[in-house]
Formats: sequence, structure tokens, C-alpha cells
Amino acid sequence: MTRFRKRLTLLGSAATLAAGALVPTQLAGAAPASAAASYEWVALGDSYTAGVIPAAGEVFEVPRDGCERTDQSYPQVIDRDLGSLIELTNVSCGAATIEDITFNAQNPIGRHLPPFSEDPDYPFPPVPPQSEAVSPGTDVVTVGVGGNTLGFADMLFTCLQLGSGSGGVDTPCRDELAHTVPDRLTKVSNDYGEMLTALQERAPHAKIVTVGYPTVIPEDTSKCRYDDWQQFASITPGDLDWLRKDVLEPLNKVIEKSAGNHDATFVNLYDSSRQHSVCDSGKWVEGIFTRFPDQLAFVHPNAKGHQNAADHVSAAVLNSIGIG
Repeated sequence: MTRFRKRLTLLGSAATLAAGALVPTQLAGAAPASAAASYEWVALGDSYTAGVIPAAGEVFEVPRDGCERTDQSYPQVIDRDLGSLIELTNVSCGAATIEDITFNAQNPIGRHLPPFSEDPDYPFPPVPPQSEAVSPGTDVVTVGVGGNTLGFADMLFTCLQLGSGSGGVDTPCRDELAHTVPDRLTKVSNDYGEMLTALQERAPHAKIVTVGYPTVIPEDTSKCRYDDWQQFASITPGDLDWLRKDVLEPLNKVIEKSAGNHDATFVNLYDSSRQHSVCDSGKWVEGIFTRFPDQLAFVHPNAKGHQNAADHVSAAVLNSIGIG
């Protein structure tokens, strides 16, 4: 749903509330209109939800907690668009695993990714499991997670190392890691189901919206320039094909299947972002660096990618509360 349509929806809601305000108090009921229009939304997730990188905005929390929630990340964009209709609690956190949402106290890393970057405020104190922000009064839960449980960042780093000096030929990363992928996906599936069950127990009446991952690697990997650090640097085209077909696309399918098994909504960001990968001119996901060598992105959505996510997730949120 476009931002324009969302605003029309909100205007309609506002008009309904205003009309209710004209009814005499003795007929209108005890609850004020603003209370009736308020829905509690909790946003959970990893760095693809939190924002994290400078290309996804500024970190707005002072002092920093190391989770790196940014002001152009999709929860914050939706929060501004929906105004007072929905009250947001955003506890998403960079580097979060599924277990960090369900029951782990997480140690945030901020922007500390040696050898690429050092964060002067690292280490950060632990943050509670994200699920603790969900309560019986929660109306909507959105959750975007799974990549860190899969170990995608570690896989990327391994692919960078193995592809270095290869000249862009062969599939050294696939040869090294392919046998580990089925177990990784099984863990994602098991952990995701456990997480959704826990969230439904904490908020029995809440609508749960699961958010998949966008297109990161194009179908045509000839678009990707070998040794370009604003794309995938030393990862070979063959390994990029493997990462797309055998790792990232199956990850989305695991999330979608788990959502279906738990009566949750799945938001597909993959299809809408197919022409906006790291290697496309109009990219919605940054490469290893946004600007080499001083602005690390390590393959995360930029503000345009988060705007696309906001359009799709807001439609699912509004639909879940009956306003879509």
C-alpha cells in the first residue's frame, strides 16, 4: 500500500473519530475516541528491522544501547505515518538471533565488526529478550529475524576470505559450506516455531506479522563486479548464485512456512525488491561498504529499502487490525 493510500485510511479513521466526538457525552460512551483508536504494536527483529547502518538513518537513542535502531528504519517510518493510530514499542536489535527474541538476554555489538570497524562504545550492557516487550495487551507484533540464526553474516565473511585472490572464478564458499546449510535451515525452522509459540502465549489476542528478507543478490550475478567493495567485494559470482538460490531464498521459505503453521501473516519483501539488489543501480540494499573504506554496511537495507518494507508491513499491520 502506498503512503498516499495510508494517509487516506488515516484521514478516514480521523473523520470517524471526529464524528464520534460530536455525539453528546451521554450517548457516546465512557471511553474517549483517542483511546478507542489506540493499538499497541511491538516491533521485534534483527538489524534488517533495526536499521543499524548510516544509510538507514541516524541512531536516535541517547545513550546508545548498541542495538542501533535508526530513524529511517521501517518501524520508525510506519510510526510516523500512522501517527496516534498505533503506539509503537520498537525493541529490534542489530545482530539478534531468534533465541534473542524468545528467551536470551542479548549483548548488542553496536557497529563493532572487527576487522572492518571498531565501535568506541563497545561493549554494551545486555538487553532483555525482545519478547518481554510483548504483553496480553499487545494488539500487533511484527518480527523480522532469522538471518543471524542461519549465520548469514559469518557465511558472507567466509565467502569474502575464500574468494580473495580467486579472480572471481569457481565456488570456493559453496564447496566449503554447502554441507552445513540443511542443518542451519532446520535450526531456523525449529527456533522460529518456538518463538511464534512463545509470542502467542504472551499475547493470545495479538496478530503476528512475520517479515521476510528482501532481495540482496540479483538473479543475474554478472551485474556484480568482482572486487568492488561497494558490492560483494571478493565473493565470486558462482558463490553469489549459490547464496541466493540455496541460502537466502530457502530462508524466506522457512519463515513463510513457519508463519503459516502458526496462523501468522507473512510479508514478502523479496518479490518487490527483485530489481533493487546490491548490484542494481537503484539498490535498496548496500554492499559490504556504502562508501569504501570508511562507511561499513555489510549488506543491509538503506532508507529506500526500509521505505519499501514500511509500505508492505504497514499494509499488513493495518489489515491485521481491520483497517486495511
